[in-house]
Amino acid sequence: MASPRPELSLSLQFADASHRAQLPRHKVARWIRAALEAPAEIAVRIVDAEEGRALNRDFRGKDYATNVLTFDYVKEPVVHADLVLCAPVVEREAAEQGKTIEAHYAHLLVHGTLHAQGWDHERARDAKRMEARETAILAALGFADPYEEA
Repeated sequence: MASPRPELSLSLQFADASHRAQLPRHKVARWIRAALEAPAEIAVRIVDAEEGRALNRDFRGKDYATNVLTFDYVKEPVVHADLVLCAPVVEREAAEQGKTIEAHYAHLLVHGTLHAQGWDHERARDAKRMEARETAILAALGFADPYEEA
């Protein structure tokens, strides 16, 4: 018998309501739950390029919009984190990589959720381990290997 997935309290926010149709709450929750190793309270915010750039500049010192930012506050006993995804970057990357927007959002939400739980990819060994975990989670969700060239 499969063990139940950890509990998730999810807040989903959109800077632009037009992105709401691309990301139904039930899908976002399913993708995040698949990556959870512990109960979590996670806020997901979908932003425009301006807000994404400002957050990346202010918190990482990088003056450009990036695909996903993870702000992890507490890892135990309940994960508390904010995941910020920049819609224009996600859409551009999906097109460049020959992926659906849904598949790319799923990947980035899984990726950000793993970061919120302490996973990282700073060293080659850790990157390989994290990529393998992401690929396994996404396969279980019905998505192709996100690191495979299209």
